[in-house]
Amino acid sequence: MSTTAIFVIALIGGGILVAAGIFAVAWRRGPSAEPIVGEFDKEAAKRDMSARPAPEPAVTTAEAVAPETMPAEPVPPSIEDQREPVSADDLGVTRRKFLNRAALGLFGGGFLGSLGIAMLAFLWPKLKGGFGSKINAGPIAALRSQVILGDGSIKPLFFPEAQAWLVPMEASLMPGSSFDGLPVLAGADGGETGLMALWQKCVHLGCRVPECASSQGFECPCHGSKYNYHGEYDSGPAPRNLDRFALEEDAQGNLIIDTGTVLETPRAVVKTIAYPQGPSCL
Repeated sequence: MSTTAIFVIALIGGGILVAAGIFAVAWRRGPSAEPIVGEFDKEAAKRDMSARPAPEPAVTTAEAVAPETMPAEPVPPSIEDQREPVSADDLGVTRRKFLNRAALGLFGGGFLGSLGIAMLAFLWPKLKGGFGSKINAGPIAALRSQVILGDGSIKPLFFPEAQAWLVPMEASLMPGSSFDGLPVLAGADGGETGLMALWQKCVHLGCRVPECASSQGFECPCHGSKYNYHGEYDSGPAPRNLDRFALEEDAQGNLIIDTGTVLETPRAVVKTIAYPQGPSCL
């Protein structure tokens, strides 16, 4: 799993936890849904009325403007005067509205943020390394010994960094094939068996194509497209051979897979290897 995918999953998980916390706090601290009921106590009302201080006598207009009755200092505004008016919208925000707005803002912002991060990661150029660039698969001689077994049978080697199956092929089979003239074979100098790198993606709808040891080929489990060990089309809805990557051999004898250069080839008229050589895996 890539770093971007892990980050997006962590971001979504954190958003879910925050939303759950907001809901729990609002639920515990919110007003009760049941109405407040009770009986009116007249005796308690009388006690409250008697405990209140007597009102001060009213001041006439003349007394109010008389110089001797004017206060020496201005009277500070009362608490009622300092209150700010509350709009109907602010006063009408209920717990339900608060939760709806919080959930909408949290999940809407989290979704848009995750989408933006994913798009940025997809569009951000890869300066070096990783799929889409040139990948060093290691010494060709060592790879060749893994794909050609001691009894001469073929065992394709999957190379995850390049998402490719490494398969052997003789240079003498290239002329007249679907791959003639394309840089898809490396390590075939001096009469040695070369290697090809087949993209694991089925050319029909992109499913990952596994190998089938019994039939000596590749068989797509999604819709039944079949290819031989050179990736040449045999049957099924696939429109062409398996795609493959451009290859080169460096000065140290290492296989360099250029995953940024995908080469498409049409269905082979004459196949370079027999298929099937045994029962199918599908």
